[in-house]
Amino acid sequence: FQMGSSIGEEDEEPVHNVTLDGYWIAETEVTQELWESVMYSTIEDINNSYGWGLYGFGDNYPMYYVNYFEALEFVKKLSKLTGRTYSLPTEAQWEFAALGGNKSNGYVFSGGDVVDKFAWYYDNSKESVHPVKSKGPNELGLYDMSGNVWEWCLDWYGSYSDMPQINPIGSDGGSSRILRGGGWSSYDENCRVTDRGRNAPDYHRSNNGFRIVCNVTD
Repeated sequence: FQMGSSIGEEDEEPVHNVTLDGYWIAETEVTQELWESVMYSTIEDINNSYGWGLYGFGDNYPMYYVNYFEALEFVKKLSKLTGRTYSLPTEAQWEFAALGGNKSNGYVFSGGDVVDKFAWYYDNSKESVHPVKSKGPNELGLYDMSGNVWEWCLDWYGSYSDMPQINPIGSDGGSSRILRGGGWSSYDENCRVTDRGRNAPDYHRSNNGFRIVCNVTD
């Protein structure tokens, strides 16, 4: 697929050809129920520890206040519990899925060109996360890849290469890890499927969460 955009932000260029092996990707962001069942902690526990405030809670709400290292710890524990190999998606895996994979219609947002139909973001979220699957899916049946919470990816943030790539894993190093999709406090432009966000890997935010991928061979 063609990754990136020539009409977005500067770091979305150059558009370049990427080839990926097959993979499974979660239908939704990791929910608070799934997090609790794996990590034995709740969003209320985190809030009680730090006093940051809650922006929506319940079994079907996405987990948030998760930094990159905690997301990695989750997939490590989930892999051990299930005997399958789970991971965070690479940035390329994330973008291909958000675009709709091989069924893509080339929409601006994940699922369509009208952001309100597919994303919880600044203009409609009322300063809160929302239950997963409460907006429309994209062409692959994936929900909330635009909006609700930003999603951690495996890669370090860095510049794109213009060379064709196979299963890219991003920059060799850096100070920030990739986040994708925009969140409930983001503007609509941050919910575009090609927009690139980033944070220090140890940083907690009220609109940072994640979804997981799994090897097809597992």
